[in-house]
Amino acid sequence: MSFRLGLTGSIGMGKSTTAAMFADEGVPVWDADATVHRLYAPGQPAALAVGRLFPGAIDPDGAVNRPWLRDIIAADPAALDRLNAAVHPLVAKDRAGFLADHAKDRIVLLDIPLLFETGADAACDAVAVVTAPPEVQSERVLSRGMGEDAFALILSRQMPDAEKRARADYIIPTTSLDTARAAVKDVLADISRRIA
Repeated sequence: MSFRLGLTGSIGMGKSTTAAMFADEGVPVWDADATVHRLYAPGQPAALAVGRLFPGAIDPDGAVNRPWLRDIIAADPAALDRLNAAVHPLVAKDRAGFLADHAKDRIVLLDIPLLFETGADAACDAVAVVTAPPEVQSERVLSRGMGEDAFALILSRQMPDAEKRARADYIIPTTSLDTARAAVKDVLADISRRIA
């Protein structure tokens, strides 16, 4: 059975870039966000579920329109709980399929933005948290075109960075690519020692 390393971090902390570094080291990566994007495509289970819950969030082709869905959630805080109740089981099923497909790999990475918030850390053998100073995080997010209100809303729904770091087995600073890459190599070396 594979060693399951969870990877998480707040928005703008460099999680996707860090996950790619693990992939570059030969570690199979399951990406929760990419899974949701795939499941939101026309005819896919999550798109059908969202269509039943929030018909106004579906494009004419049957895909989930994420900006429209965000607007619905912003207008009705209870909408997020209903969405999560419908989509999280579908995502968990996809993750279980990935783990079954990679059961013979020594290490697998589960890239999950809301790892702690959803309790998915319980399925991990260790957790790595990506982190950067708040000003770096803010600059990264706002430079992508996200507004300050939307950024604040997302942050309010995520566990604070300090709490994530306190619960982590490994902390990966992402202030530079070289720093993050070195930390990834250190994490993998430590896990290899643990499972030897």
